[in-house]
Amino acid sequence: MQSRAPHPWVASRKGSVGLALQAVAARSAGDHGAALIRAGLHAERYGYDAFFLGDHPAWAPDCWLHLAVIASQTSRIRLGQMVAAAPYRNPLLTARLQSDLDRLSGGRSVLGLGIGWNAADYGLGTNEFDRMGLPYPAVPARQDGLEEAIAIIHGVWGNEPFSMIGAYYSAAGAQVDPPIQDGGVPLVVAGGGTRTLNQLARLGDVANFGPGPAGNVNSPADAKARLAALAEQCRAVGRSYDHILRTHFTHWLLLAETERALAAKVTHYFPDGLDPFWGAYLVAGTPVSVASHYQEYVNAGIEYFVVQTLDPDDEESIALATAEVAPRLQP
Repeated sequence: MQSRAPHPWVASRKGSVGLALQAVAARSAGDHGAALIRAGLHAERYGYDAFFLGDHPAWAPDCWLHLAVIASQTSRIRLGQMVAAAPYRNPLLTARLQSDLDRLSGGRSVLGLGIGWNAADYGLGTNEFDRMGLPYPAVPARQDGLEEAIAIIHGVWGNEPFSMIGAYYSAAGAQVDPPIQDGGVPLVVAGGGTRTLNQLARLGDVANFGPGPAGNVNSPADAKARLAALAEQCRAVGRSYDHILRTHFTHWLLLAETERALAAKVTHYFPDGLDPFWGAYLVAGTPVSVASHYQEYVNAGIEYFVVQTLDPDDEESIALATAEVAPRLQP
């Protein structure tokens, strides 16, 4: 039976609907790293609970480096990855980066881990695994590797030097200065397959589901079914379902005060019509319509939303989400 208490941050989010911001600078001009930092400062300024970055070193600025800069300029928001691909780094390196971020932020970090997906599966025209010279094994092998990585990360944060010989990763007498926050670093285990949900129930603190590559949860009905499967996995391992924070991911959120202004914004970003990837997962609306959209996910069991902007300088959408959408959501 699992006797582990809920992470303090997870416990603090229960009973309300939380909102976090994630940024990708795909549609912004100029220095993309600087744009991501601006987005992190917007998250603090506009009252988001957390700020996340994706992990795509082959085509985007490094997440840990830029989160560290944001940590030095903020005092409240949580900071993490949604999510880092475990195959991209040796687990000891991941443990070091995350512990450093936790210490630099005063104990505000969140570690998001997944098995990786960017191998030209979704029409992006990029194959990050190939670009990095990494193999892209089948899902079961990547899931096995994720479990070994988590074991090593937690192991090297322990009080004694840690050793382990795995099929994918190993460590020999390794130890890393541990994170400083109470309860340790909360762990997001991303994905929604049966095995991943079992890993989440045993090892994680936060679930994350969204459409397409974020877990193929494309509707509130999908979310309800996936959460029911998570609850079953929690029962199987003796873990309280309520000890896991249930989050939903939006690939791109566009907001405007009126339908006319919204149409102009969509045309601005998609002058040739919606593109095959980002357009398919776009959530665009007025605060009232988007709140109604998200309320359906809340009714299905979602407790927390991670909303992504592809233009960190779309300050209107960033501001309206916390000022006009979040207050309309009823847990």
